[in-house]
Amino acid sequence: MSSSHKIAFIGSHSVRKTNAVHSFAGTVGRSGRSVEVGREVVRFNPLGLNEGATPEAQLWVLMAQIQQELELRNRAEVVVTDRAVVDNFAYFLRVTKGKDPFDVKPLVKSWSKTYDLYVRLRPDVPLTADGVRSTSDKFRNEIEKILDVLIPQCVPDDRLIDVRASEIDDSFDWDGLLERLCGPPSVSDPVPKPVTLRPSLFD
Repeated sequence: MSSSHKIAFIGSHSVRKTNAVHSFAGTVGRSGRSVEVGREVVRFNPLGLNEGATPEAQLWVLMAQIQQELELRNRAEVVVTDRAVVDNFAYFLRVTKGKDPFDVKPLVKSWSKTYDLYVRLRPDVPLTADGVRSTSDKFRNEIEKILDVLIPQCVPDDRLIDVRASEIDDSFDWDGLLERLCGPPSVSDPVPKPVTLRPSLFD
């Protein structure tokens, strides 16, 4: 078992997950805690991605996600991942039209319990071209509909936070999110940065 706190930023594509991951990881580092970041593995998929992905390509993504998290789990006090098995599984189910030809759902449901906290970013921002991910609204909407069904099956309610993608900016309450994940700072921790006086999403 890992002693790390693990948080996953999840959702469909182009919802500012990567921006959120790095901003949050910076807050963790400034708090005096060690942090490791798990990158979005689909970008390294040798078998294809987006609308043209195959079931085997999405299986590769799922296995690579778990492998990466296994490698990071004891390296730092906090592990921050760009995606989790549950949203990668949504892409898998889209390709397979809801079937599970490799019988991976039991693994997905079991592995989903290893995350201490999820932040689901909701797509209220336009798609932008990054040279990798699809810019099709239809494709993103299909993934969101699958996530609406899949997340309640795999993610405990008390570990899930919903955030609009448009909220991911310089004023976001990353300190509040860190406290939600790790608890309040101990007396030996560095003095935390002042928290902005705006309504917290985590009350």
